[in-house]
Amino acid sequence: MFYYLLKYVLLGPLLRLVFRPRIEGLEHVPSSGAAIVAGNHLSFSDHFLMPAILKRRITFLAKAEYFTGPGIKGRLTAAFFRSAGQIPVDRSGKDAGQAAIREGLGVLGKGELLGIYPEGTRSHDGRLYKGKVGVAVMALKAGVPVVPCAMIGTFEAQPPGKVIPRVHPVLIRFGEPLDFSRYAGMENEKAILRAVTDEIMYAILTLSEQEYVDQYAAVVKAEAAAAKTDRRERRFRRMPLG
Repeated sequence: MFYYLLKYVLLGPLLRLVFRPRIEGLEHVPSSGAAIVAGNHLSFSDHFLMPAILKRRITFLAKAEYFTGPGIKGRLTAAFFRSAGQIPVDRSGKDAGQAAIREGLGVLGKGELLGIYPEGTRSHDGRLYKGKVGVAVMALKAGVPVVPCAMIGTFEAQPPGKVIPRVHPVLIRFGEPLDFSRYAGMENEKAILRAVTDEIMYAILTLSEQEYVDQYAAVVKAEAAAAKTDRRERRFRRMPLG
C-alpha cells in the first residue's frame, strides 16, 4: 500500500515535477510475468524515478547500507526503503553475490519485475562500467527476458554526493527485451555468463550513448580514492614544519 501511496501521491508527482522525465520504449516492459529490468546507475534518484514511471511495481536490490544507517535518519531511511519494497543486499564478504542472486530469484519466482544495476554501484563520473555476471545468472536460472534501460540526465540532476537534486530534464529509455533462452541450463558456464552480461551492457550502452569503460566501477573508484589519498599525503609531507 505504501509503495502505491509513494508512487501516486507522495513521491511520484514530486519526481515528475522536478525531473520532468520523458519516456521512450515503455511498451518493451512486459505487462505481466517475471522480467529483469537492467539499467545504468548514475544517481541516487534512479531508485525512485523508474518506479515512478512504470505502470507495474518493480523491486530493486538495494545496498544494505541504506537499511543500517545510525540514528533517526538511518531508521527513517530504512523504513522508507522497506516500505517501498526494496530488498537489502549485503555487498561485503565472499557470499554477497550469492545472496543477491537468491533474493533476486525470489522476486522473479513470484512473477514480478526485478530492477538490477549490473555495474554494481553508481558511476562516479557518468561513464558506463563493466557489468557483473549476477544479472546473467538470474536471467538464465529464472528463464526470464532482460529489458535494457538507460537513465539519461540523472547524473547531471543529482551526481554522487549531491543531496538535493537540481531541476534537470531526464530521459528514461527502454530497449527491446533480450531473450537468452538459447543458453538455458548453462548458468554455470563462466564464458556464457560473461557473454550474456556483455550483451546486456552493450544494449544499455546503445541506449544511453555513454562512454564505456571495460573495468568494474568499484575497482576504478577504489583506485581513484587511493590516488587521492596518496596526493594528500604527499602534499602534507611537503608542508614546512614550525
